[in-house]
Amino acid sequence: MPQRTRMSAADTAWFRMEEPTNLMMITGLLQFDETPDQDRLARLITERLVTRYPRFRRRIVPSSVPLASPFWEDAADFDLDHHLVRVRLDPPGDRAALERLVAKLMSSPLERGRPPWQLHLIDGLGSGGAVLARLHHCIADGIALSQVLLSLTDEESGADLQAMDDELLDAPPQAEGGSLSRRVLAGIQLGARGMGTLGRLLVMPRDRPSILRGSLSVAKHAAWSDPFPLDEVKAVGRATGATVNDVLLTAVTGALHRYLEKRGDPVEEVRAFIPVNLRPRGVPVPDELGNRFGIVFLPLPVGLEAPRERLDELKRRMDELKDSAQPAVTWAILNSVGRAPFLVQRLVTDLLGAKASAVMTNVPGPAQTVYLAGSPVTGIMFWVPQSGHVGLGVSILSYAGQVTLGVGADENIVPDPEVIVQAFEAELGALVAELDVQGVS
Repeated sequence: MPQRTRMSAADTAWFRMEEPTNLMMITGLLQFDETPDQDRLARLITERLVTRYPRFRRRIVPSSVPLASPFWEDAADFDLDHHLVRVRLDPPGDRAALERLVAKLMSSPLERGRPPWQLHLIDGLGSGGAVLARLHHCIADGIALSQVLLSLTDEESGADLQAMDDELLDAPPQAEGGSLSRRVLAGIQLGARGMGTLGRLLVMPRDRPSILRGSLSVAKHAAWSDPFPLDEVKAVGRATGATVNDVLLTAVTGALHRYLEKRGDPVEEVRAFIPVNLRPRGVPVPDELGNRFGIVFLPLPVGLEAPRERLDELKRRMDELKDSAQPAVTWAILNSVGRAPFLVQRLVTDLLGAKASAVMTNVPGPAQTVYLAGSPVTGIMFWVPQSGHVGLGVSILSYAGQVTLGVGADENIVPDPEVIVQAFEAELGALVAELDVQGVS
């Protein structure tokens, strides 16, 4: 009989969140000047994904016990040909054609009954190619899956991969190490803060009505920015005492300001979900993978006009959240609803989902060029899924000294995500120009 393991509560929660209008897939795109060799790529996937990480060869099987979590079960009929699929872009094979293909695949569910992931080897992107990965959120969170995908790549000259200076939000202090009495005291303190935070989350009002909320469709759109020099973002941060992420989120906030005004719906504030990694720094992702993150609710000051004023206010709000118990509390909520009946989970998910209008996340990537199946990766992007009937996802990724923004959006909510992308590029440029800073290599 195939080997089975029970799905964890947190992973069950993400598995159950999937709806036709919000597929719980993390989508990643790697671009190349030359298409990687398919046979070599297949060997890498077999050796570094399927063999190392059990979930990449397991399918999801419902439990026969009512309300119980499903199982991960070895797929006896596992065939890599179902998970590595070669496709060709429609003519003329330009960026617009690639955007259409990404959007189509983002809107298409993974096949039930097979391990919930798929890679598409894309030909016909000019003289180059791309690899698009679709990975179900129940396998792992974005930080873990980014490391998993990067495990397929090789480093130039054996150099170690390096991440960005800072993550979107640091995880709150963990009650690990030290004496038993100190760990118990830390747990009591977190418990007391957590109860207060839980109460504040429950009474937090719904996010303000805007065009960013509404009925969702099945169709999604995808867009991404041109790479922006990370050194210039760092220079803005040095000049203002802000972090890299403060600067990037300020540019996103400014982009939403422009977008809302253009569509005739200026609002003072838009609240966003911000995922927070809860794994200890420097600890490798376990082979069993899984989800280990919490969420904070960040009110974006989209009503402020001046870029510098917007940056100062966003930094202040971010600083307040950095010591928040919200990540631990939302992590506990996800674990609880993963063990609860489906209707209870849906009620809690909808309750939390109404409190924000967008999901925004940042994943640090390699600091230098990496290679996949011998081909240098010229660009990396990913798109975060949206739960709780949220229709807008914004993803930021750094790679080889550049920063790229990706926008994934429901067709009914943001039919033109490229407008947000263009506004983001303009806002970053405005911050650099206003502060008259230059990047330092």
